[in-house]
Amino acid sequence: MADVSQKVARILIEKLGVAESEINPDTNLVKDLGIDSLDYAEIVMDFEQTFDIRIPDEDAEKLSTIGAAVAYIEKKLQDKK
Repeated sequence: MADVSQKVARILIEKLGVAESEINPDTNLVKDLGIDSLDYAEIVMDFEQTFDIRIPDEDAEKLSTIGAAVAYIEKKLQDKK
């Protein structure tokens, strides 16, 4: 599901203005990209809209790295089928 990781990367690049070279599965959203809680909430909402899924707050807190976010979204999409 490279499509999911590409969409996640595009959201982060557009929303945060980070370089594509800064995006990899191990990138920590807070430590490496320096997002604050408002950015985090907006990114989670973008994920929900883009992928047509619901991400409960307790799950959103676990999406600390790009890889974790991609894996979570892929699982949610799989569960919808």
